[in-house]
Amino acid sequence: MDAIQLVQNEFLTKKEVPAFKAGDTVTVDYKIKEGNKERIQSFKGVVIQRNGVGATETFTIRKMSGNVGVERIIPVHSPFIDGITVNKHGKVRRARIFYLRQLTGKKARIKERRHFEHSK
Repeated sequence: MDAIQLVQNEFLTKKEVPAFKAGDTVTVDYKIKEGNKERIQSFKGVVIQRNGVGATETFTIRKMSGNVGVERIIPVHSPFIDGITVNKHGKVRRARIFYLRQLTGKKARIKERRHFEHSK
């Protein structure tokens, strides 16, 4: 293990992050400081991609705010994240779904992934 990874692993505070990937709809509760006040803002959208590994891992969320698409790149291990909730698991075939940017309305919907449990 090289020195950079050793230092990153030392300072990285591992949080419990739910398993999610591209196509999933998630809600991220983000702490925002305004002066001496602190509040929590929720950002709900579709995960477009996950990028990086370890301390530098990020994910991109896209949501429609009115008629404008808003994307936000968030570090997975950011101290400003209060919580991540997976609302829906989407069924997509790619790891990066940038084609969603060109789609509007009903075309931009993502089918839900179904989980079947086998009982014996």
